[in-house]
Amino acid sequence: MQLRKRFRSIWRNRVFFIFMAPSFIGVVIFVLVPFLDVLKRSFTTAVTGQYIGMQNYKTIFANQAFQLAVKNTIRFTAVCIPLLVVIGLMIALPLSKLKSAGVIKSLYLFPLAMPTATIVLVWKMFFYRQGFLNLFLTRLGEWSGLWGEIHTDYLGSSAALWVLVFSYVWKNTGYTVVLWLAGILGIPNELIEAARVDGASGIQCFFRIMLPNLLGSLYTIVILSFLNSFKIYREAYLVAGSYPEQDIYLLQHLFNNWFVGLDFDKMAAAAVCVGGFLFVVIMLLQYLWDRDT
Repeated sequence: MQLRKRFRSIWRNRVFFIFMAPSFIGVVIFVLVPFLDVLKRSFTTAVTGQYIGMQNYKTIFANQAFQLAVKNTIRFTAVCIPLLVVIGLMIALPLSKLKSAGVIKSLYLFPLAMPTATIVLVWKMFFYRQGFLNLFLTRLGEWSGLWGEIHTDYLGSSAALWVLVFSYVWKNTGYTVVLWLAGILGIPNELIEAARVDGASGIQCFFRIMLPNLLGSLYTIVILSFLNSFKIYREAYLVAGSYPEQDIYLLQHLFNNWFVGLDFDKMAAAAVCVGGFLFVVIMLLQYLWDRDT
């Protein structure tokens, strides 16, 4: 009998490894091995492959363009993620009470289906010097008599960062709303009804019952939003090219310019630093999630 149980246990483990093997092999070949190669290149010269220790890391941290790109990327992420989380929750709460929420959810997901080039074209028509926003403000000023013509180039000034923030939030609010809705609808109504019977107000029900039960959704949203914030480079590049206005010069701009200039050693060192930072942030969020649950 014990021999049969042991055989079944071995067979279950064997089946598990058989099913996991293709994914594991794929991750090793296409993720781990290339990353180890990048790690090795970060300690060598780009042309000769000579080992130079930490010199590449010292070079990138002393590089003003790298410092600017890191500052802008962190600033963009720190602004966008709280905005996206709060706006998504504020939209999801009233939607959760509607019977036709499914149709409205589809409308919120529509921006995700739009090609990036199309979105960029709309932003150009709206925010450029002769764009629709300036035209509207000029007409408003003429009507009110408070100001004259306005020809602000929003994409060529410090306002470009906020245009990029608006673009990111507009495009990613849809999936945030859907994830919040899934979490809200998963909360048993009995908990909220029991709290109201005990005299809890709507605000107390939200903070004492709903929010603690939405921690799983919050964790998922923050991770996805954090990773998606690094994809905004497509919009920034298509709008302003390789050398945009200083406030939207992101890490991906720097990587692209180093790639064009064949500075693979510096790019490898910076990639290792960015990868390590992402790993630490995700592990920290995982630790906070495990501690709260």
